[in-house]
Order: sequence, then C-alpha cells, then structure tokens
Amino acid sequence: MADPLSLPFEEAVRYFAEKLNTKTQHWTDVWQAAHARNFMVAGAASDALLEDFKRAILKALEEGTTLEEFRKDFDSIVETNGWAHNGTPGWRARIIYETNLSTAYSAGRYAQETDPDVLAVFPFWQYRHSGSRNPRHDHLSWDGLVLRADDPWWDTHYPPNGWRCGCSVEPMGPRDLARQGKDKPDTAPPLDLKPWRNPNTGEVTQVPKGIDPGFAWNPGKAWTQAPDGG
Repeated sequence: MADPLSLPFEEAVRYFAEKLNTKTQHWTDVWQAAHARNFMVAGAASDALLEDFKRAILKALEEGTTLEEFRKDFDSIVETNGWAHNGTPGWRARIIYETNLSTAYSAGRYAQETDPDVLAVFPFWQYRHSGSRNPRHDHLSWDGLVLRADDPWWDTHYPPNGWRCGCSVEPMGPRDLARQGKDKPDTAPPLDLKPWRNPNTGEVTQVPKGIDPGFAWNPGKAWTQAPDGG
C-alpha cells in the first residue's frame, strides 16, 4: 500500500473547493473556524470578484501557480472588477495567496495525518519551525515540541499560527521519539491568553500568546469534523 502521506495533495484542493463565497467588508467578518467553510477576501463584496479570486486560488492549488503568476491574476481580477482594495497590489496579492494556500495545505495535512492507518503508525506530532531568518520567538520556542496527535494544544496551535507563518507539523512514531532520546511525548506549554480588541467591532477576545488574532484554530479539524466535511 502506498504511503498515505506521500499521495497527491487532493485533500488540500477539496478543502478549498468546498468553501462558499462570502462577501465581507473587514477581515474579521469571517472569524477563525468559520474560514473552514467560507472563502472571503477582506473587502470583496461582489459575487463576481469572489468567484474570480476563488478560481485563481484553486488554480494555484491544482497547478502549482507561483506567487508571481498569481500576482498577474490578481492585477487582471482587480482591473476587470474595478476593485478598490487596501494596500499595495503586490502586498495584497501575497497575503491572499499565502494565507489561502497555507491554510489549505494545513487542512490537507491534518486530514492525511489523522487517517486511522496513519495514526496507528505515527501517533505523535512534532512542531517544526519554518527556519525563517526573522522568527517569531514563540514559534521558535515550540520547534521540536512533540505531543500526542490528540493533544488539545493542537486545537489552537496547529500551524499556520499567523500571517505568513511557515511552521509545520511532522508525524512521528515511537521509534522517531526514541531516536530523539525521548521515552514519551513532551508536556504541552501552558495556554497563555492575552486580550485583543477587534479594530472593527471593539469586542475584546482572548488570543493565545504567540498566535496572530484570527489564527487560533485548526483548519483541518474544523473542516473534517464539520457535519458535512472531511
């Protein structure tokens, strides 16, 4: 039997394709786990604009479109729809591209890693920092952390954990644990919550330290455990 973790990333494509286009004015209009079922681009308030962006992102997932290619699609979509967006075109295109691809890949990985056959062999997950030259200190402190796949810590800390976060999760088995000199998984760090005020509504919510507001959720779990998901 082929290794399920080496198969084409159909799960990531399916996660994104199943989303419903959702009109918004502000990036907080769709919050955390609601992203698992809703595709939005902050400030995109027309069906045609959202559909054009969804097609461009889906093309990137299916065909491996690069950021530079997506930027060309972005410029064309903006011109066609007459969209007055916030931020420079290059910056805005990058945020849309990277955020949607990283969450889709995250959901796809989670779906693969939680397959019962995979969990039987790899019951542990290790947090891997991206190796960024300018790391977030909290993300770097989690590098190498090994927890059981069902540890509640992953509900809020399964990457991506912020804008342009490149961290990932690596499945591990008992032998992998032993090779690292461990006879059991680590203890999850304490959940240190900090207040954050929504700039649009003024509402104050508690956000885990080290995680950007809006990212304290697990894309794959929200998708696969939805009533009609996974």
